[in-house]
Amino acid sequence: MRYARHQKILELINTHEIDTQERLAEKLRQAGFNVTQATVSRDIKELQLVKHAGPSGRSCYTQSRVTDAPVSERFRKILRETILSIDSAENIIVIKTLSGCANAAAEAIDTTNFPDIVGTIAGDNTIFMAISSREAVPALMEQFHEMISK
Repeated sequence: MRYARHQKILELINTHEIDTQERLAEKLRQAGFNVTQATVSRDIKELQLVKHAGPSGRSCYTQSRVTDAPVSERFRKILRETILSIDSAENIIVIKTLSGCANAAAEAIDTTNFPDIVGTIAGDNTIFMAISSREAVPALMEQFHEMISK
């Protein structure tokens, strides 16, 4: 349940300007999650959310874009629990995930320090990763396979 709630929080902060814990809790309740302010506070800490100016200029929650290590344990866990398959075509890596999990997995990828990943596009269950060159794809594929198999 916590993992599903974390996914929903990441989705909500990427699609709405969430400026308070109360507003986040309200959105979670509307989505069917039974949460308290204390639960939301813990989730914000666990997800390492920070406040930055949103499109309207208000200070809103967003996920920190800085990580100390290229691949955190949280990132590995998200990948292990959601990825079904990984394939490539030229300089694009295509990742298939459980239904509804692509956004959370793509967000985890976006917050890492993989220099060869130019960007990601996520749908409901598919992620397209643009890679800087065809030559970088095999090494990245190997890294992702290692992460999801451990």
